[in-house]
Amino acid sequence: VLMTFKVYYQPSKKSNPKRENTHVMYFEAKDEVEARHLVETHFPEYNVEFIEALDEATLEYEKQSVNFKLTEF
Repeated sequence: VLMTFKVYYQPSKKSNPKRENTHVMYFEAKDEVEARHLVETHFPEYNVEFIEALDEATLEYEKQSVNFKLTEF
């Protein structure tokens, strides 16, 4: 069973993290370990801040955002 994860990240590991530069990405994985592995494998330049598993209610809320886009690997 796949879960949807929301990943907060900085686009570069080379600069100091700033909240204003935090981006989010959504994708599906079987667990948080796989989610982190997918991000680190496909986007090694990203500085991952936090990975959040979304429950159904939160996912439905996130889907209402114009910025919601499920990333496919």
